[in-house]
Amino acid sequence: MSTWSIGDLAMRTGMSTDTLRYYEKIGLLPRALRDSGGRRRYGDADLARLLFIQRAQTMNFSLAEIGNLLHLRERPQQARADVRRVAGEKLAQVETRLKSLRLLRNELRLLVNLCADSSQGCPILQSLDGAGVPDASSGASLHPANADRATSR
Repeated sequence: MSTWSIGDLAMRTGMSTDTLRYYEKIGLLPRALRDSGGRRRYGDADLARLLFIQRAQTMNFSLAEIGNLLHLRERPQQARADVRRVAGEKLAQVETRLKSLRLLRNELRLLVNLCADSSQGCPILQSLDGAGVPDASSGASLHPANADRATSR
């Protein structure tokens, strides 16, 4: 079994030593064993746990969710339904975020195109001001709730 100092483990994972201490403090990482000099020593299981945490973070799980997954990880066969539920909830959140990002992309694409064709003012700044910008295809404002502000300018 390999053992590493906190600095060595930080380098192996790309995490800071402060992050490792924080994970230990909040219980994501078990208390490190100490050598005779009182320095933290980490083993293979700690490295595997940190890599699990990193992969879960790339899937946009929060630290609280990761803590729950780590707990479930201790008994994978019994926890399968719970893990599936947690992953399903995360998938639903990602789907919602993707929908929102598609709407944002379309709005930004429209604003960039309107800006290129605009001879007066800046449609992008007007939109950020909340004034609304006419939709090139329908004449409707991008921000209908602010249509009254757009006409008063």
